[in-house]
Amino acid sequence: MSSHAPHGQSPLCTVQVLGEGGAGVGCHVRSLTAGLVARGVRVTVCAPSTAEQTYRYTAAGARHVVVADRNDPASVAALRTACLGADLVHAHGLNAGLRTALALSGRRVPLVVTWHTHPQPGAARAPVLRLLERQAARAAAVLLGATPALVDRARARGARDARLAAVAPPAQRRPTAADGPCGPGSAQKTRAELGAVDRPLLVAQGALEAHLGYGVLLDAARTWRGLDPAPLLVIAGDGPLRSRLQHRIDAEQLPVRLLGGHADLSELLAAADLAVLPAGAGGRPGPVRDALHARVPLVAADCGGLAELVGEAAALVPCDDAAALAGAVAKLLSDPERRRLLVGKGEEQAATWPTEDQTVAQVLSIYDELTQSREPLEPPRS
Repeated sequence: MSSHAPHGQSPLCTVQVLGEGGAGVGCHVRSLTAGLVARGVRVTVCAPSTAEQTYRYTAAGARHVVVADRNDPASVAALRTACLGADLVHAHGLNAGLRTALALSGRRVPLVVTWHTHPQPGAARAPVLRLLERQAARAAAVLLGATPALVDRARARGARDARLAAVAPPAQRRPTAADGPCGPGSAQKTRAELGAVDRPLLVAQGALEAHLGYGVLLDAARTWRGLDPAPLLVIAGDGPLRSRLQHRIDAEQLPVRLLGGHADLSELLAAADLAVLPAGAGGRPGPVRDALHARVPLVAADCGGLAELVGEAAALVPCDDAAALAGAVAKLLSDPERRRLLVGKGEEQAATWPTEDQTVAQVLSIYDELTQSREPLEPPRS
C-alpha cells in the first residue's frame, strides 16, 4: 500500500499512549495501530510491558516503548523521550492524557486524547476528578469521546475541540499467530478450560469498580444456582473490588469466576451463550459493541443511555434489579428462538456503527488537520 505521506514529505510519525486499561481500549489501539501502519504512518506505542504482551502492537507494525501506567517523574520522562520526533501524540484515557500532557509540556506537538469511559468516583473524590478532567481536556488539541455523553462532559470541562469518536471493535476474523485477545479462538476449547462444557456460559466485562453493578450481578448469580444446569458466569476485568468480590464468591459458593484484566475477551465471547451488563452503558459502550459484533445475545440494565445505543438488540431490565436480571437470563437460556432473534437484531444494530476502516479514516483526518504545517522533505540534490 502506498505511503500516506504526500510526495516530498516524510511519513507521519505518531505516538499512541495508553495504560493498563481494559480489553476494549487495548484492542482499539491495536486495531488503530494496524490501520495507521497500513496507510504508511509510523506508530510508536507507549504502554506497560503487559499491554504489549497481551495485544502485540509490534506484530501490527508498531514500535513499542515500555512506559509504566503512572504519572511519576520517571514515567513522564520516559514518555517525553519516546515522543521525541513525533508529529502528533494520541493518548487513550484520562490518566494517559494527563501523563502525556506533562510529557509534552513546552513542546509544540499536537495532542489528541480519546476518552473511552466515564469514571465514577465516590463523592469525596468527585472534585479531584473534575480538576483532572479539566486539565486533560484543556491540554488536548482535539478530545474524542466514545459517547455523546463523554463529548458533552469534555466540553463542560473546557475542551477546545470535542468530537464524537468513531470507535469500532475489531472485526471478527480467523485467528493468526500474531493475534492477542483481539482475535477469536476455539469456542469449545475455551469452554472446556473454564469448566462450562455441559452448562451455559455467561460473560461480563469491565473494571471491577463499585459503580458497575457487580453487587447486583452476584445477587443474580445466587439465583442462578437453582437452575439445572447452573450457568457459569465469568467476569473479564480487574480493579479495586476484586478481593471483596472473590471473598463473596467463595463465601456464598457462587458459580462465578474472576478472570482478571487480561482475559481473552474475543475468545470468551465466541464461546458464550449470553453477555451480561449489569449497570447499563454509562460512558463505556465497548462491552455493548463487543457483544453485538460477536453475535452474542445481551442482557443489560436499561440505564446510562443503553436503550438508545442498542435499540431492540438486547433484553433490557431495570437498573439495580437483581431479580429482574436473573429472570431475564433464565428466560433467555430457555428460549433459543429469542436468542436467535436478538442475534439478528444485534447484527442489524451493529451494521449502523462505524467500521474499523471508518475509525482509522476519522483519526487520520484529524491527524492531517493538526499537522498541516509539517515541513516537506528537501528534494534530493543532483
